Amino acid sequence: MAFHAEGLVAIIVFYLAILAVGIWAAWKTKNTGSEGDRSEAIIVGGRDIGLLVGGFTMTATWVGGGYINGTAEAVYVPGYGLAWAQAPIGYSLSLILGGLFFAKPMRSKGYVTMLDPFQQLYGKRMGGLLFIPALMGEMFWAAAIFSALGATISVIIDVNMNISVIISALIATMYTLVGGLYSVAYTDVVQLFCIFLGLWISVPFAMSHPAVTDIGLTAVHHVHQAPWLGSINSLDIYTWLDNFLLLTLGGIPWQAYFQRVLSSSSATYAQVLSFLAAFGCIVMAFPAILIGAIGASTAWNETEYGVPDPMTKKEADMILPIVLQYLCPVYISFFGLGAVSAAVMSSADSSILSASSMFARNIYQLSFRQNASDRELVWVMRITIFLFGASATAMALLASSVYGLWYLSSDLVYIIIFPQLLCVLFIKGTNTYGAIAGYLFGLVLRITGGEPYLYLQPLIYYPGCYPDENNIYIQRFPFKTLAMLTSFFTNIIVSYLAKYLFESGTLPPKLDFLDAVVARYSREHMDKATLVKSDNIVLNELAPVNPRHSLTLSSTFTNKEAFNYVDSSPELSNTEDN
Repeated sequence: MAFHAEGLVAIIVFYLAILAVGIWAAWKTKNTGSEGDRSEAIIVGGRDIGLLVGGFTMTATWVGGGYINGTAEAVYVPGYGLAWAQAPIGYSLSLILGGLFFAKPMRSKGYVTMLDPFQQLYGKRMGGLLFIPALMGEMFWAAAIFSALGATISVIIDVNMNISVIISALIATMYTLVGGLYSVAYTDVVQLFCIFLGLWISVPFAMSHPAVTDIGLTAVHHVHQAPWLGSINSLDIYTWLDNFLLLTLGGIPWQAYFQRVLSSSSATYAQVLSFLAAFGCIVMAFPAILIGAIGASTAWNETEYGVPDPMTKKEADMILPIVLQYLCPVYISFFGLGAVSAAVMSSADSSILSASSMFARNIYQLSFRQNASDRELVWVMRITIFLFGASATAMALLASSVYGLWYLSSDLVYIIIFPQLLCVLFIKGTNTYGAIAGYLFGLVLRITGGEPYLYLQPLIYYPGCYPDENNIYIQRFPFKTLAMLTSFFTNIIVSYLAKYLFESGTLPPKLDFLDAVVARYSREHMDKATLVKSDNIVLNELAPVNPRHSLTLSSTFTNKEAFNYVDSSPELSNTEDN
């Protein structure tokens, strides 16, 4: 394949434009907020992100390289098809559920990161434990999409994959480093526009290629391969449901999502942003679905790609750039390449910023340096943005199973963080003992279920499991959802058991070594549980936790405070200004 200088020039122009927008947004950040809240401006954009920019940035966070490449791949792969392209519906429902139930309580109580309520209620130990799967999810996701971008660029313009990954990562890290959420948000607007325009321009040209059969015909008839609408085998229904619930419910507890929620100017705006992004995810999936259908409807032996087809060559995951390269004119494929690059950068920058925000706020400040100055926190975030960006780049270049690591870490987000988030927001009376027990039970059940991408054999063989071509057993049973539910109920049961044992006098107070039950109802210890001091952070950023000396069974499963809150964000901003 020949080197395409025009394509390289187009990518350079696109990257320079994105960098310029990011630097402009960074300059805008410096003129936002007072000198004392620069770190908060980097994390949550001064809490003044409007509907337009907020809707774009939240949509772009989900519509990344994995989203459009993965959707096209699912539609293309014979035997799977559109029926298995779960991301568009799954992520859209995730955003709707997040808007309905999670956005308002999180924004109303003025949290700064997703981990704040955990550290407030469960303490710094539990906050540190929950930081691990959250960090793994963000880092492996960024590495996976950097790797996908490098492969895409190497397919279309035939440049070294490693160079393309490094340059792309440097650009994304640079504007995130200087501007924080403002740079990420405003570049997301440009990137989402590029994704929409680039892919929709490519679709008509690819569809009109002589080697492409009418996609309406190939949707239901076997022409070059099985129909691209796909089907769900009766044996795979539970696997399909397990994966769908993972996308829908596991898509909620991500810092990248809550960073947009918490940057909204009000709790109501946070909900509206979630609904707008849900609609945006559906709209942006259509060109990717069509490109996958086009790939399934192409006689590849009649194109320059030749034989065998991408599926036989095990290049199904590259079907989107392959369609752009071989079914579109050269100048059109460069537009499409810009779209893919934009999609990757719009997700990677969000992941890097999210990981840095959680570390600076919840690990460095609230756990170790309660008296850290705002300037110190800003520098910690800048350093960690660079380090996390470099780590994601290194993993993309060196790890052979980045996607397997991301699959496992995203499972942990669903199995561990989601049930913990449910408990901390909506279930009364849970404590650190229950949280740790739920964490461990969920972790053990997930790891013992195995992971084919990492060639990890299961230790528990659930009904319906079978060996694949590598003799690694695949689980048909929805064991991920089982692990999530086990983690959830374990948290509640152990929390109430610990509460009963201590309050009834069965266990002496001195055995409450986590200060989670006895000491929790002392005002002195409650102040320690917030892990902050009044001279360096506004305490009303964290939700007030009132002492509860007794609870009835009927009130256990409905935390009415989570539903009957008042949108206190204007008051919070007034307090902070004063």
